Amino acid sequence: MKRLLSFAVVLMAAVPVSGADKLDFQKMIQAIPKTAVFRSDEFDIWGGSPVRGDDGRYHLFYSRWPHALGHLAWVTHSEIAHAVSDSPFGPWEHRDVALPARGPEFWDGSCTHNPTVLKIDGKYYLYYMGNRGNGEVEKPLNWDHRNAQRIGVAVADSPDGPWRRFDRPIIDISTDSDAVDALCVSNPAVTVRPEGGVLMIYKTVARQLELPSGGPVGVAIATAENPAGPFTKHDARPFAVEGERFAAEDPYLWHDGDRYRAIVKDRNGHFTGIKGFSLALFESQKGFDWQPSENLLVTAPGFRWEDGRDENLVIMERPQLLIEEGQPIALFCAAAKTRDKANGFNVQIPLKTSPRR
Repeated sequence: MKRLLSFAVVLMAAVPVSGADKLDFQKMIQAIPKTAVFRSDEFDIWGGSPVRGDDGRYHLFYSRWPHALGHLAWVTHSEIAHAVSDSPFGPWEHRDVALPARGPEFWDGSCTHNPTVLKIDGKYYLYYMGNRGNGEVEKPLNWDHRNAQRIGVAVADSPDGPWRRFDRPIIDISTDSDAVDALCVSNPAVTVRPEGGVLMIYKTVARQLELPSGGPVGVAIATAENPAGPFTKHDARPFAVEGERFAAEDPYLWHDGDRYRAIVKDRNGHFTGIKGFSLALFESQKGFDWQPSENLLVTAPGFRWEDGRDENLVIMERPQLLIEEGQPIALFCAAAKTRDKANGFNVQIPLKTSPRR
């Protein structure tokens, strides 16, 4: 029990950072055009990480798997695909599968999922979760696939590839059975550090609770001098709530020239007070000491169309930003209308530039 309590850091969500730059997504979020929803008649689409290529076009890396298999097939059949557009708000055209299944002899041979793409020093780094297993869709989940999740990166000179994958993950589980990441690791969020190298926040699952699901579920931090690693793990455990098995996950991480920021999925109103899912904004000076921002709420699930209609959703998660000239211009999210996440799609929400105060 001692190890479990040490994992559950108490986050003082009621106390914002003093003197903070008042970034306010509630004032930045705009209505979306009809083209800014990327969906498929054949595939569930989940997440989506954008980057602008040297060709001047926007490239979106996203997870997909066949509708017919249901949402639970994300853990067994997901593949990271690639779409292009002349605008960050679509329409998007599927171009290719960036990271297909490559066989169960590889650590990421069955499934690739939840990409984050960065352009660093002229190269493209595609961070992702991969696993391998028997490929069978199971209820409530194929735990063998889930518990085989590891974190990798693929590297290319162009968003069109070819992508060079590695024989080993860049973040593996810890060998200490009491560690917070002893069961599986996944869902990397990565940004460049001002002093050089990269900072990663990734999802962790411990072995302290009953298997096969395990838990608690949280996030941990790692750093590397080179974007492809090797990575060093750190002791910080952000976005945890004492006594909660699974409070938050899947941050999007960036540095705005002054401080680190993260948009985090709040699973049940622990931070925003909104029951169900919402997105919350946190910040940190060094990347380890995370605190809630003064304007904590980014958004509840849903958006407004340009014609004034409101689109109510049950889930909006896997946040990613498109940042140009230092300013966030679009918020990309995975979205679904039902709690079972059936027929998921990606939405791209325009953001009005926020003046510094």
